[in-house]
Order: sequence, then structure tokens, then C-alpha cells
Amino acid sequence: KMAGSSTPWIGSAYLFLQSTCKTIVLPSLYESSQKKPGVFKALTLALADSTGSLNGVEILKVHCSHPHLIVQLKFLKQENCRRFLRSYREGALQKSLQNHLQLSLATTTVHLETELKAGNEHLDKMLKDEDRCLECIYREKPDRLRDEEITELEECLKSLIVHQSINNNVAGKDGAPLNSPSLSLPSPGSSLSPEVTFIFQGQEFANRTLTPDDHQKFAKFVSKKWKQVGRSLQKNCRALRDPVIDNLALEYDREGLYEQAYQMLLRFIHSEGKKATIARLIAALEENSLISLAEELLGLHSNEDCS
Repeated sequence: KMAGSSTPWIGSAYLFLQSTCKTIVLPSLYESSQKKPGVFKALTLALADSTGSLNGVEILKVHCSHPHLIVQLKFLKQENCRRFLRSYREGALQKSLQNHLQLSLATTTVHLETELKAGNEHLDKMLKDEDRCLECIYREKPDRLRDEEITELEECLKSLIVHQSINNNVAGKDGAPLNSPSLSLPSPGSSLSPEVTFIFQGQEFANRTLTPDDHQKFAKFVSKKWKQVGRSLQKNCRALRDPVIDNLALEYDREGLYEQAYQMLLRFIHSEGKKATIARLIAALEENSLISLAEELLGLHSNEDCS
């Protein structure tokens, strides 16, 4: 049974968005400091349309996982979640997102493909069973606090909406792209992690956030030891706490070791953001005697040498 009247109703889901137009790549737009506010504005207003309130659903983080933009959502009331599900099921959310993106980015029509997940459940397959969807979302508690960047974007958007409401009496209808200098944000990776360098085998290396290349090399070479590395990372990463690692092994069993390892590190990267650094991964590899893979990630030898 879901939460009673005395207990807050809290649930979480992931909304996957992909543009079907080759010239519009949502993750790339969101990674641009100039375009990001426009994309965020479209997401916020479309979600508000779906629940009937700007506070109906909370965005915790927006993940860029090419070709998808993945929006982690937090629901605080069952009724808001129910309204969201109906809007999603009827295609109203998708249409609203397309319209708001078109206005915010000052572009031609934007066609989207959407997918909704809660944990391991693909909710698109069960949308007709609203109560089952609600149960899945309620079961999946948020694994993170709101990202600092989201808070900053929300402040930008609130001040903009107030300004536009005063001037136009209708928020966000002017269609101007949100690329003024006051709305620009620092580009990803512009602020370094507190740990600027780290030592590996007596050598000093610059610390940095993990790259897609690191991610792919790790998945390719870690093999069966991906679980051990995940448990080493788990010590300082809530998103990998038990039973997440075992669940990933089961969920991606058919796809094989590469996909299992890839998905595990993806959880780490999404959860930790700029704190998902090469230093933390190297430390986890060292702890599990995966020195060859650590050397590979740091560019100390060629691929042939890595087993």
C-alpha cells in the first residue's frame, strides 16, 4: 500500500528525451552554456503544463547521455504524479515540450521521442494501468538531492518569468531565445574538483571529470571485475548502494559484461556529476589490482597491452 495521509507521497522517475531531427541534438544543446537555459525553460514549462503547477514536479538533475537528454523527476504528491502520467499518456506532455523547445530555442518544429522509466520498470509498457505506474514511481525514491546547477537555472528562470509577466502579462510567450549574457552559465568542467592532482605509481596526474572515452575504455577492459570496482566506488556514492550493483548485473545479463560495466559507471557519473573524477576511478581500480586498466585510462600504454 502507498503512503497514507500522514506520510508525504514521494516518488521518482526518469524522462528520456530524444530529438528525431538530425540537426537538433538535445544533449549538445544542454551542454552549451548559451542554449542550456532555453532547454531548461522548455522542460520546466512543459512539466508545469502537465501537472497544472510550477511546483507539481521537481527536476533533480538533467543528464546528457547522447543521443538522450534524461530528466530525473521527483514527485511530492500523488495527485501531481497522476496528472503528469495522464498528460504523458495522452501525448500532451510531448506536444507541450515540442512547442516550448521551439519557442525557447527560436527554431523550427522539434519532434521528440519520449520514454519514461522508474527503476528497472519501463512505464511506457503499462501506461493504461495508472495505479501500477504510480506504485512503481512511489517505490523508486530519489537517490540524490537537487543538483546545484538546477537550482541556479531555476533562479534564472524565475527572474525571467517575473520580468516577462510584468512586460507581457504572459510568461514565456515572446519566443526570444534565452541566450543573454546574464543567463549564460559556466561551461561543463570549467571549475576544477577540489583535488586538482593525484598520485599514481609515483607520478602526478591532473584530476578531471570522467570523459566518454574513459567510460568506454573502462567498460571494454574491466571484464568480470566491474562489480568489485562498483563496490569500491559505492563507499562514497549513494547511487551504487546495495542492491543496485546486483540489480544491474541481472538487468543487463543478456547484453553481457561490457553493458553491465557501462551501466554501472553511468550510474556513478550521473549521480556524482563533476565529482565523478578520474582520481576516484583510478583509486577503485588500484584497490582491485586492475593496474593495467588504470594505466590505459591515464594513457601510459597502448590498447594492445591492456587485458
